[in-house]
Amino acid sequence: MPTAENKKRTLKERARALAREPKGEAPAGEEIEVLEFQLAYERYGIESSYVREVYPLKELTPVPCVAPFVLGIINVRGQIVSVIDLKKFFDLPEKGLTDLNKVVIIHNHAMEFGILADAILGMRRIALRNVQPSLPTLTGIREQYLRGVTPERVVLLDAGKLLTDESIVVREEVES
Repeated sequence: MPTAENKKRTLKERARALAREPKGEAPAGEEIEVLEFQLAYERYGIESSYVREVYPLKELTPVPCVAPFVLGIINVRGQIVSVIDLKKFFDLPEKGLTDLNKVVIIHNHAMEFGILADAILGMRRIALRNVQPSLPTLTGIREQYLRGVTPERVVLLDAGKLLTDESIVVREEVES
């Protein structure tokens, strides 16, 4: 049977251990929060600071004379937003549209558009030190749009590069 002094010492040691900062945690600024979504049977993530909102895919209006990866436009509370299908843009297998499809609206100071997602999986925090360069098994995906891959096999997209890519901007005009 432990003495009162031993009990007191054990409790103090436990209190000190619980009060210590965990060593395994990434320091502030070295973690990012991402919105995780499914695209062509794989998990993707995009940094939440670029995400304006997630909107259900409804009343999609096709637009003529645009690239095949531009699905069309949607009306989000009076604002017209173009919707991009990254599966077509990255040459990934197509799955078709379902009730689970959502539009992830991303933005920066100069551009805004929606990305079609097969399903939204949630938000998560990712330590940047655990992100590895892209894997050679990720075929068809353009390397320049990826930040890397997590140990859980979540492909991190570089929203900054997507939002500044001139090949996404439609510059065709239709003669009347």
